[in-house]
Amino acid sequence: MASAGYFTTDGLRFLVDLRTHNAKPWFDANKERFETGLREPGLRLVADLEPVLKKISKHFVADAKPNGGSMSRIYRDTRFAKDKSPYKTALFFHFRHARGTEDATPAFYFHLEPGASAVGGGVWHPAAPMLDKIRRAIVKSPSSWDRAKGKSGVGAACSMGGETLKKVPRGYDPEDPHAEDLKRKDFGVHQPAANALLTSPNLPAELGRRFAAAAPVLAFLCEAVGLPF
Repeated sequence: MASAGYFTTDGLRFLVDLRTHNAKPWFDANKERFETGLREPGLRLVADLEPVLKKISKHFVADAKPNGGSMSRIYRDTRFAKDKSPYKTALFFHFRHARGTEDATPAFYFHLEPGASAVGGGVWHPAAPMLDKIRRAIVKSPSSWDRAKGKSGVGAACSMGGETLKKVPRGYDPEDPHAEDLKRKDFGVHQPAANALLTSPNLPAELGRRFAAAAPVLAFLCEAVGLPF
């Protein structure tokens, strides 16, 4: 008998429907769809990814706790947001470095959103001291940075993402060969994930393959900020 997959087709449809019906009465009436199609398989996926991640690096955490673990909550924090929609229309899985702090730290991630899912790793919105360490590491070891990006398949399997500045930050050479990378506020690589993968029993293995593709950039980032990989 074929192995069961993870997220159900109805779970994916739930997220699509939620874009239109983002309100508590509808969510409450459809909560069982969320639980069985997304939340329960999501927690199972996190647990199954722990040994997969350990083969890449022992320093990243797959935490299957229902709250405060590697899987995001569906509920949005609307206290300071203009958009008062109460629910997220995507799930986010974040596998952070074990020595991470409250500041952003290198991590692998899986973004689950029908038609826009992605897998990758990096560091997003790091605090100024960490950001400066990464930029200085690129200037100091440009060949290592090029190798990390090359091994990650940037331009082929992976692509660089995140926010960038319009100009090279103060203190760095605007003519530096890596000026575009020095403008980055986020450092990460990602690959798209098709809807068919989300319901596949091979999902953990495929995520592991894509995490491994992002690993060279993660290793560079960890070394730049003084963390083991």
